[in-house]
Amino acid sequence: MADSQKTLLITGASRGIGHATVRRFNREGWRVVTVSRTPCAPECPFASPENHLMLDLSDAADTVNAIGILQEMLGGRLDALVNNAGVSPKGPEGERLNTLNTDLMTWGQVFHVNFFASVVLARGLKDELAAAKGSVVNITSIAGSRVHPFAGAAYATSKAALAALTREMAHDFGPLGVRVNAIAPGEVETAILSPGTDKIVEKLPLQRLGQPEEVASAIYFLCSDESSYISGAEIEVNGAQHV
Repeated sequence: MADSQKTLLITGASRGIGHATVRRFNREGWRVVTVSRTPCAPECPFASPENHLMLDLSDAADTVNAIGILQEMLGGRLDALVNNAGVSPKGPEGERLNTLNTDLMTWGQVFHVNFFASVVLARGLKDELAAAKGSVVNITSIAGSRVHPFAGAAYATSKAALAALTREMAHDFGPLGVRVNAIAPGEVETAILSPGTDKIVEKLPLQRLGQPEEVASAIYFLCSDESSYISGAEIEVNGAQHV
């Protein structure tokens, strides 16, 4: 690996926005270290087993214990950390889980993956991020700022908390030379779209679904020198759904 090669660490890398982000950074010549619940797919040309860690972020102890492994993999420098992993549980019939019917264990699982893991990884790898004057990007959601017809209450509140965490981290990591921002996607065309999304899309100003590659481009911008004075921001990538 060339000394000048930059390194990305991304969670939830196996599909959707995460996989599109892996492809984009790979194309730009970055080394990509991936974290997901599943093994590295041998047929994937963009990821490699030696740069992959299989980790369930809903397990707090495993996540904390993984920091040492990741530090060894990174070798002292991390140019970008993208906290992309997220879970959005549904009811037995695929229905939205609200504040009245979400059990405490589900709340805990969602917050461990969507919120706490971001704190654990960023804080655990702060020295590596500081060494590279790196960038952290937290993936929030349109659901973090309004009640969404499909995203559940635990998911939505975890994403709202992640947006607040982004501001706090930007304040705390800034003196280390590390920028922290968020991307808030709207309706993006992935395998986990809920039935009925087409009704939402009809009412969007751009009247179409977003593509994972469009979100990946925004993530790449926030990890590049093009955004060198942007920190503490949350960029909406949603076809003006938020207006």
